[in-house]
Amino acid sequence: MAVPDVKERWSNTINTVTIGATKEQGGTRGSTVTVGGQNTLPFMTFEGDCPNKPVIAGYVADAVPEWPDVLKKAIGDEINSPVEWAQKCIQDFGVDLISLKLLSADPNVSDASPEDCAKTVKAVLEAVDVPLIIWGCDDDDKDNVVMPECSQAARGENCLLGSAKETNYRTMVAIANADKHKLVSEAPCDINLGKQVNILLQDADFDLNDVIGYQTTAALGYGLDYVYTILERARITGLQGDKLMAMPQICDIGGETWRVKEAVADDDVLPGWGKLDKRGPLWEAVCAGNYLQAGGDILVMAHPEAIKITQQTIASLI
Repeated sequence: MAVPDVKERWSNTINTVTIGATKEQGGTRGSTVTVGGQNTLPFMTFEGDCPNKPVIAGYVADAVPEWPDVLKKAIGDEINSPVEWAQKCIQDFGVDLISLKLLSADPNVSDASPEDCAKTVKAVLEAVDVPLIIWGCDDDDKDNVVMPECSQAARGENCLLGSAKETNYRTMVAIANADKHKLVSEAPCDINLGKQVNILLQDADFDLNDVIGYQTTAALGYGLDYVYTILERARITGLQGDKLMAMPQICDIGGETWRVKEAVADDDVLPGWGKLDKRGPLWEAVCAGNYLQAGGDILVMAHPEAIKITQQTIASLI
C-alpha cells in the first residue's frame, strides 16, 4: 500500500529582503543580512525551502533605557555609549546586525535634536560594519523631524527604518525612497491593520519587496500567545498567496521583555520564581524561541546570555 503524501504545499514564497550595502553596492558595510525566501512554515525544511536563517539584531540605544541593574550590568559600562555598545554587540555577543533606538530624541528623555541623532547614526555606522536598523523614539511628532535627518545621514547604506504607520507612512516612504533604505511596516497586533498599512505603502509607490512586517511584540507574560497567533497567521496568509502579507517579520523582544514584571521584579516580589539574574535572560530567551517558531525573521535582543541561548536554538532548529 502506497504511503500518502501528507506534506503541506503552499502557493507563494515569502519575500526576500536584504539589509545593508557593501562598497560594491554603494555603501560601506562589510556584510549584508538577507531574510525571508521561505516557501514553507518556519523550520519545516522537509516540506519546502527555508534559505535564510533567522538573525539576531543587537538592541542599542543612544540613552540608557529604564532597565533593571541585572541587564545593565550584563551589558557593561558600554551601555552609556551607543558606539561602544554596538561594538560590544558585534565583537562579544556575536549578533548579525545592530538595531539602534534613538531614545534621546523623546521629549520626555533628552529631547535631542535631529542633528544630534543624525550624528549618532553616523558614529555607529563608522564604528561597526554590519547592517543597521534605525528606530525613532515613538513620539510621532518628533520622529517626523528626526527620521529624515537620520535617513539622510545613512544615505546609500540600505538601512531598515522603523517604522511606517498609518500616521506617518508618507514621510517614511519619501525618505526611504530618497535615501535608498528599507522600511518596517508597523501594526498593533492586527492582521487587517497590518495589511492596510502595506496597502498604503504600495499606493504611495513603495516596493513591498523592501518591507519588513512588524506586528509589534509582546513578551512572555503579557500577551505572547496572542502575538504568536498574529505572526503565525501573517506567515500562513503570505504563503497562501496574499502578496500584501508576504513579508519577513521583525520582533522587538529585547525592547519588550524588560518591561514586564516577570522579567524585572526583584526576588522578594516573586518568591519561588528564581533569581532575577537567571530569570530575566531566560524570560527573553524563551520569548525569542517562541517567536522563531511563529515566523520571526529578525529578533531584536538585549541580554548577552539570552542572545547566546537563542543563537544555540537557531542552530539546533536548522
